[in-house]
Amino acid sequence: MKRWLVAVLLVALAIAALAVASVWLRGGREAARHSAAERMQCLPAVIDGSPRSGMVWVAGGVLTMGDTFYPEEGPLREVSVDGFWMDRTEVTNAEFAEFVAATNYITVAERAVDTARHPGLPPDMQKPGAVVFVMPNDVNGTGDISQWWQYIPGANWRHPGGPDTSIEARENFPVTAIAYEDALAYARWKGRALPTEAQWEWAAREAKPGAAPDRTQPREANTWQGLFPVINEAEDGFVGIAPVGCFEPNALGLYDMIGNLWEWTADEYESAPAARVIKGGSWLCAPNYCLRYRPGARQPQEEDLATTHLGFRTVLAAPAP
Repeated sequence: MKRWLVAVLLVALAIAALAVASVWLRGGREAARHSAAERMQCLPAVIDGSPRSGMVWVAGGVLTMGDTFYPEEGPLREVSVDGFWMDRTEVTNAEFAEFVAATNYITVAERAVDTARHPGLPPDMQKPGAVVFVMPNDVNGTGDISQWWQYIPGANWRHPGGPDTSIEARENFPVTAIAYEDALAYARWKGRALPTEAQWEWAAREAKPGAAPDRTQPREANTWQGLFPVINEAEDGFVGIAPVGCFEPNALGLYDMIGNLWEWTADEYESAPAARVIKGGSWLCAPNYCLRYRPGARQPQEEDLATTHLGFRTVLAAPAP
């Protein structure tokens, strides 16, 4: 190869590298700017003492459940759902703290790991903790999620990023690092239940039988803008999790049914032992990865694994208003 051609290629590569670095740095600056200006509360607290405080009514009906974008979403099937009440938001840190104070409950992430159930774990993963998203400096493809997910000992609902983090002043954020058992215990304490997958999807579809699945990135939801997982432009105003209710509710008055956090459902995942169906996607879903900000999207989650992109809300079987 002639020297002049080698020189041209080297210059082109240098320019491309500078362009990538510039985009990366710009994304980092934008994320830092948004993080400093993020809201800590978006909705006033709802306290009226009734069994249905903070809930909305979802009328029953028939829906065509599922989607066809990812294999696990099918087949499409017709499902009937009775009417029910549902929390208008994800359960918050303040609400979960009230439950813990009343019951002295200890979450799964705060307990010793069951090594008999999970043999062969490395030493750090035998300690109480949770899986935390840690934004990487670089990635080699998106097939290895350990490039941005890390098991951090000491991470739990009080310290969602690890032992050096806190939920202080974040009472209005959705509680996270919650395993299935924890969500179920809270729901039962409230005299409620976790939604079935069908209930959850019906509510996310606004109780509309003919609601067509929308696969575009939603504007009124907390999702990832930029190149996941390395460039977070935070165009929606939030670098990470948002307080509950910062985006417009759906037609039923339910907030954050799409984005912000994945949510537990009561249904077992059919092909994964000791796993439950989770719905709704999270702030980590982007057009280039995890396009699951849709009502029909679903994936499995190990029942005893607490993660910081997963929360929950409850439902109540009671008469219509």
